[in-house]
Amino acid sequence: MLDVTGNLTLAGYRTGWAIVRRMPERAAYRTFDAIADGIYMRGGKNVNRMRSNYAKVRPELSENDLEDLVRAGMRSYLRYWCDAFRLSTLSQDQLKPRVRLVGDADARQIMADGGSLALFLGHLGNWDVCGAWATTYFAPVTTVAERLKPEELFDEFLEFREGLGMRILPLTGGGDVFRELIRAAKDGAFIPLLADRDLTHRGVTVKLCGHEAKVAAGPAALALTTGAALYALGVHYEKRPGSPIYDVVATFSDRIMPPETGSNPEKIKQMTQQCVDGLSTTIREHTEDWHMMQRVFTDDLDQGP
Repeated sequence: MLDVTGNLTLAGYRTGWAIVRRMPERAAYRTFDAIADGIYMRGGKNVNRMRSNYAKVRPELSENDLEDLVRAGMRSYLRYWCDAFRLSTLSQDQLKPRVRLVGDADARQIMADGGSLALFLGHLGNWDVCGAWATTYFAPVTTVAERLKPEELFDEFLEFREGLGMRILPLTGGGDVFRELIRAAKDGAFIPLLADRDLTHRGVTVKLCGHEAKVAAGPAALALTTGAALYALGVHYEKRPGSPIYDVVATFSDRIMPPETGSNPEKIKQMTQQCVDGLSTTIREHTEDWHMMQRVFTDDLDQGP
């Protein structure tokens, strides 16, 4: 049975889906901007964590500039939710211009030749829009999702994403996720994975924008195990002129190849570092679109929960 908090959370998301997708486009995005501004003004744990993370990756900013960036970051994060609530209402013709790929020619050729792709993604821009678009215009998506609480909320998110054509594997509470990903990769799947935060306690320590951070090793391990082509994918928003809509730009890194020498753990760590390096430019240039409100840097993790 759900507790009171769980019931309220579930009711809130259901209300969002029911109401926001029926609102006029401009009114919906303005409403979410206002909600974001209110959250920023109230502050609290999530805003403080975003501020701390942003300060680490953008140490050159003045105090006022950092605050402007945090406010913009909260607006970007709420834009993600507004997009998500409205995504199921978009036709294929409406979805098509919402995503622009950069540097994708080699990746497309690999898929056309029957190969598989493993992508290292960060919590950047709108990965749900990317996933829905890719399933229609690039290749069907297979990915992993963190199990949310309450359980009913996770089930509704699962149904939502699968309704967009994606195959979603729960990170916990299901079968052997990595084994399922290996099977998918061997079948020529397209596998984008959120990996800029370690949720498994089996991640690796790398340098993210000059600071030690704990990130997931899954994309590199999958590529090393199966031969899937590995890329980092930097995602950010791009304002559409004269419109409340922000389109999504997804930039492929150069292909990340396994090192010729070293043990498998050493190779995975080196490949993961290259993935993180591939995301660092996007995180620095579009910091407001990095929706990281959890501890990811090692010195913050050492402070406890």
